[in-house]
Amino acid sequence: MLDANLKQQLAAYMANITLPVELVTSLDDSPKSREVEELADEIAALSDKVTVVRADDDKRRPSMMIRRAGTDIGVRFAGVPLGHEFTSLVLALLQVGGHPSKAAQELLDQVRTLEGDFAFETYFSLSCQNCPDVVQALNLMAVLNPRISHVAIDGALFPQEVADRKVMAVPMVFLNGDVFGQGRMELEQIVAKLDTGAEAKAAEKIAAKQAFDVLVVGGGPAGAAAAIYAARKGIRTGIAAERFGGQVLDTMAIENFISVPHTEGPKLAAHLEQHVKDYDVDIMNLQRAEKLIPAASEGGLHEVVLANGASLKAKTLILSTGARWRQMGVPGEDAYRNKGVAYCPHCDGPLFKGKRVAVIGGGNSGVEAAIDLAGIVAEVTLIEFDSQLRADAVLQNKLRSLPNVRIIVSALSTEVHGDGEKVTGISYKDRTTEEMHHVPLEGIFVQIGLVPNTEWLKGVVALSSRGEIEIDARGATNVPGVFAAGDATTVPYKQIVIAMGEGSKAALSAFDHLIRLPVPEAASLAA
Repeated sequence: MLDANLKQQLAAYMANITLPVELVTSLDDSPKSREVEELADEIAALSDKVTVVRADDDKRRPSMMIRRAGTDIGVRFAGVPLGHEFTSLVLALLQVGGHPSKAAQELLDQVRTLEGDFAFETYFSLSCQNCPDVVQALNLMAVLNPRISHVAIDGALFPQEVADRKVMAVPMVFLNGDVFGQGRMELEQIVAKLDTGAEAKAAEKIAAKQAFDVLVVGGGPAGAAAAIYAARKGIRTGIAAERFGGQVLDTMAIENFISVPHTEGPKLAAHLEQHVKDYDVDIMNLQRAEKLIPAASEGGLHEVVLANGASLKAKTLILSTGARWRQMGVPGEDAYRNKGVAYCPHCDGPLFKGKRVAVIGGGNSGVEAAIDLAGIVAEVTLIEFDSQLRADAVLQNKLRSLPNVRIIVSALSTEVHGDGEKVTGISYKDRTTEEMHHVPLEGIFVQIGLVPNTEWLKGVVALSSRGEIEIDARGATNVPGVFAAGDATTVPYKQIVIAMGEGSKAALSAFDHLIRLPVPEAASLAA
């Protein structure tokens, strides 16, 4: 089950367990149950503080509860927690075994004092890179607060349950039987939804902050690089991000980040955040900017109004708000989002095993999605607006070699169809003949590029016809003291390595702007 190298690493982690842990299994005669049994035995063999108990007391089989011996403190995995969830398994072992979390103490105390009974269930897939964040957050909450419980469920192993509860996208979280949330959520977000006073407290705390020399808006690769370069200059630096990591969190394999042959989005995002934390940067996560009020005069303070009502002020700004998946913009798309319309093939693909799906878009992302899905689903129909695919030749050759893939070009998607609960098909118009066609299917994966997150800047900062922030060679916008970087700007080629360079350049430009301000305005700069 676990190779020698993985066992060695796991044994090193498990040396941090201080309290006895029981692996309580519920099994049947299935192959997956045998896998869980083998996994539990291998884990127990690595530590004298871990034992295996066969209970068969849970309705979902296979499942394994990680429980602190002699208590009710624990978390349960329904399925085999490998793949992306292996890290969740390791953290659960450590935290149930008494090893403290690295989360902020204030946040941990907030979890401990939550009032009410909260029974969480999370459906995940082993190929979903966003699921572990949710699973790990809820597991930690269950360890900290005895009135919170959590079961993490591999949807691929319980298809009837998935169908009955209409789970068509992961991660999907249920609280006390009702839908609580879908998609990637961090511990702070979950706690904020449960603690109704949390947002007001956060707003009050933010409003009390002094003005920054440089305020970075956005926490993706460009924003992280900008914050690091600014902080290294010794100036007061803050970073406000709706979600730290940005679009990188939704990226599976990264193989073109120079000097790093392979990594994954969530891992890179975690490294970015840790690198920023190594410097004196005020990080304000889960904060969405809604309005920019430019300084009234050169050397004055720019103001960024946040969704919670608080405002942040700074002498210079670096806008790095990134981009999001582009939608088709056709009838039915919004109505069936997460009910068959999806945007992440890695996360949601396993839920469509043996079914028919369409991929919208013939660029690299669309063709890569079709190739990945072809190994899971019964049939893939790739629909491209242009008269030919735009993906790299090597990807096109791979796609055309697959027997269960159909390619349609010169096609305009016109409507998503459904039965009120789930997708049943898609209509498109042949742009050559003007004929309408209908494709019956159960899932639609949209892969047609990105839209910059700049709506909140309209009328304040100059934007291109595509909504991108117009910048010059130094990253400066048309507003003095306001700079921009990354996928939200007019810089071509939306790549991680380019965004990092642009963020660094914007920070250097912002610093250069600061040191050229009249002496009274620049007096707060550190020596």
